[in-house]
Amino acid sequence: MGQCPACHEWNTFVEEVVDKKATKTERKAVSQATPMRLSEIESTSEERTSTHIGELDRVLGGGVVKGSMILVGGDPGIGKSTLLLQVCRNLSKDGRKLLYVSGEESLHQIKMRASRMGDFSDSLTLLCETSLEIIRGVIEREKPEIVVIDSIQTMYNDDVSSAPGSVSQVRESTGVLMQIAKGLNISIFIVGHVTKEGVVAGPRVLEHMVDTVLYFEGDRHASYRILRGVKNRFGSTDEIGVFEMRSDGLSEVMNPSEFMLEGRPKGESGSIVACSIEGTRPILIEIQALVSRSAFGMPRRTAVGTDYNRVNLLMAVLEKRMRIPLGDYDAYVNIAGGIKMNEPAVDLGLMLAIYSSFKDKVISEDTICFGEVGLSGEVRSVNMAEQRVNEASKLGFKKCILPRSSLKGIKNPEGIELIGVDSIRDAVEHI
Repeated sequence: MGQCPACHEWNTFVEEVVDKKATKTERKAVSQATPMRLSEIESTSEERTSTHIGELDRVLGGGVVKGSMILVGGDPGIGKSTLLLQVCRNLSKDGRKLLYVSGEESLHQIKMRASRMGDFSDSLTLLCETSLEIIRGVIEREKPEIVVIDSIQTMYNDDVSSAPGSVSQVRESTGVLMQIAKGLNISIFIVGHVTKEGVVAGPRVLEHMVDTVLYFEGDRHASYRILRGVKNRFGSTDEIGVFEMRSDGLSEVMNPSEFMLEGRPKGESGSIVACSIEGTRPILIEIQALVSRSAFGMPRRTAVGTDYNRVNLLMAVLEKRMRIPLGDYDAYVNIAGGIKMNEPAVDLGLMLAIYSSFKDKVISEDTICFGEVGLSGEVRSVNMAEQRVNEASKLGFKKCILPRSSLKGIKNPEGIELIGVDSIRDAVEHI
């Protein structure tokens, strides 16, 4: 069939041969399967292996769980292969047996990249292969502790007739690797290419099959990268890891707030620092806004690093509650540093930056804010307020604007003034 009757795309049908013949032994095995009570199952503690990369361990929940399957996705050139090669380098120094399988690079290319990172132990072995049957045989023979597959879109299974990278191949290849990981108790890292929408190419079931899904974010032309966990069966998905790309590989950024605030403009309107929480880590970000009169009948709205619809909503609240005629103005909002933040606690910062640009009034550089804003213009409380205040105090801020309801139970650090506000109108008076 040429055209799909559902999505109307051409040449997207893939033939799959389904063998419905079950042998008598298989039927007998199925009939003998018995369920177990929850109380009869012995609980064992998770055996984790540290990668010696603190930011990666933080996102994974403390290290690599034995027998787990981890999918790492990201744009081309973002640093996926570099990060996993660094993991192999660290673990090989511990004497652990590792296998790096590449379907995209030759052995010499991997050697050139590895030589820039430093010395590797002989416990790391390399294999350039795309056939899953050969890879399975090597893994069963060598029995490594950790395997890296770079990438899943280049692997092919002889039992599936479609081309490598197709939906069927990716699904079946992942299924085979899952059997190897659980059957031999081997941790497997899988590199996945992403589409232009930013999701892993192939079937969505790929993300459901694996234990952990990590995404590398950031502009590959910039030096900073953010590793974000979107699924983790063995830990939280709220944590992020921040890295800097250097000539010798990826370097950890221990204090992301400092690099987010580098190069802040002085004495310019439309800029304010807000505090967001990623997992257990407070991160200070600079929010920039530019409001200018529109030359067209339809004003333009642009948001980089935050939700576009959220910006439109907050501008409508400003226009209604503060009587600011933003309907005739273009508005551009940017979160500096290439990081994406959608936490409601940055609402107050977004509104104050837009107000500052519209009025062309400079906000003091030692002022920081956080708080969620409702449709009535009220500033609502957010969680972990004390951690946010402590982070602001540590970086030298003198004034913090926060929801009045969040003031309860906060120990005020020395050198910073806490200003509780009930509405956006109160907040505007204090800047």
